[in-house]
Parts: sequence; structure tokens; C-alpha cells
Amino acid sequence: MASTTSASRLQTFTEEWLPGWDGLNFYTRTYTPADGAPRAVVLFVHGFAEYIGRYEWAHGVYATRGIAVVAFDQRGFGLTAMGDSAHVSKASKYGKTSWRNQFADIDWWLRHVRDRFPGVPVFLMGHSMGGGLSLGFATRTSPPPAPDGVAHLSGVIASSPLILLTHPSSRILRFLGWLASFVLPSFVIPAPVNPDHLSHDLAINAANAKDPLCPQSGSVKGVNDMLNGGEELFRNSYKNWPKELPLYMVHGTGDEVTSCKASEEFCEKVVADDKTFVPVEGGFHELANETPGGMKDRYVDGCIAWILEHVETTPLTQL
Repeated sequence: MASTTSASRLQTFTEEWLPGWDGLNFYTRTYTPADGAPRAVVLFVHGFAEYIGRYEWAHGVYATRGIAVVAFDQRGFGLTAMGDSAHVSKASKYGKTSWRNQFADIDWWLRHVRDRFPGVPVFLMGHSMGGGLSLGFATRTSPPPAPDGVAHLSGVIASSPLILLTHPSSRILRFLGWLASFVLPSFVIPAPVNPDHLSHDLAINAANAKDPLCPQSGSVKGVNDMLNGGEELFRNSYKNWPKELPLYMVHGTGDEVTSCKASEEFCEKVVADDKTFVPVEGGFHELANETPGGMKDRYVDGCIAWILEHVETTPLTQL
């Protein structure tokens, strides 16, 4: 384990390399309130072909409002896959992942969060691919969810989740991808996203396009699971949502990457006692980087407000 502390513009975070359930070494960041006594803690799951360092500003805001954030570069992405040789596991490779392993990772890190912040309400939050994974984690039946995984959550936040693509690929390509996932699961293929579709901030979009930790590609297995998993969520798995688990979904209406309409329909179909869908008018895919009219501030403020509202109503059985 390696640990360092860095100062962001808003808050200090701790960097650590920690082993997961199968021994794979993960790069992690933990943001904590200055007084060290968080009212809630968020486990954050990032999106496809990116990494947690891109959320430093937003996670710093959470910490200043009394909410701790634990985030990890997912297996196959970010520094977990492309960091220095002193820390990256030999078994780690860019794009080498699957929904089965990613679900196991989320469950593992939720246990880590509860051990590190005992008695503090825990929320699972994901963006884009991570949003789809967060929704899938709460609804999956195979492999079955661990009782202390979903049952101990105080809520789920899905930001621009990948349920369906705004512009889906052809059925023939999808079928070929499905076949290839059995033969060459770790083979890396192009998966380009127009950087101008990420946000209205052209400087951030340009930086993303040049960022070596954001290659526009993924493994055949990882991409196939991501797309098929989202479609399964939309068609069937939504029926498995636990009625007592609060859900907050937020999506930009101008998102050209993941479908805002699919998110709205998913939220409508889910049988949850407490569910909220927030459309951000004109927002692109990365709401945390949006600029028009203070959009990113409203996005972060809305997520924080929802969390703090549910901290007060968290059943004692979930703590």
C-alpha cells in the first residue's frame, strides 16, 4: 500500500494504492471533510475511458459540504491500468474488464467504505458507464448481490448513465461484438466519442482528447458488457430495483453520448418508493464540467442536497 496526501483547490485528498478482492492493485482517492466527521460518504464509479482525477473539483466541493468521497480508477482504466510499474498489477491491462468483475469491485469497495467510515450513511454514485454499473449493481440477479452490498446503501445516484446510447450502433456490429467477446475478450478496439459532445467547455474537451489516460478505445468484452448491460437494464432488470432504495437520476437533455430519454423512462419504470429524475436543460454529457449559467454548480449542488436530505431519513437498519 502506498499513500500520499495532495492539496486540491478546495480540499485535501488522500491517494492510495489498495488491493481489491482478487489482489488487483487499484489507484484510489479519498476526500474527507476538514473536521474528519462526514455526514455521509459517496463511493464514486467513473465512466468509460476516463479516471477519477477528472472529478477533483466536484469531489472537493462534496468534502467542503460534509460529505466524504471514495473513488477508484476502475480495473482496465486510468492509473489502475496505466500507472507506474511500481504499483500497477501485472494482471492489469487497459480495457481488461467485465461487468461481473466490475460488480465484484463495487461490492468490495463498498465494504472498504463501511469499514473506513463506520456508522456513516453510504451512497453509490456513478457517471456514464459508472452510472449504468451503479444501476446494474442494485438490480442484478446473476451473480446475486451480496446482502451487505445493496442492503446497506442509503441511495443511488446515476449521472448521465449509459443505459442506451443516444445514437446506437447497428445490430450487425453489436452481434459481431458479442461473438468476439467470447473469442478475444481483451482485444482492444476503437470506441471514439466526439470530444465536443462532452461539455460546453471547449478547453476541457480539448484536454480530454489529448489526455493519455483517456484513450478512445476499450476491450471487446468491456464494451460488449457495457452496451448489453445497459440494454438489459432498460428491458428487464429495472424490475429488480429494491422498492426501499432511493434513486436520484440526473441527465442533460442535450447529451449526444448517452440517452437522456432512456434515463427518464428507466426512472419512470422503476418501482421505487423514492425516486427523482432531474433533466438538465441543454446539458451535455459531462455535467460536472458544464459551463452555461453555472450549470455544473447547480448539478453538484443538486446531488449534494439530495444526499443530505436522505442522511436525515436513513433507517437505522442500514447503518
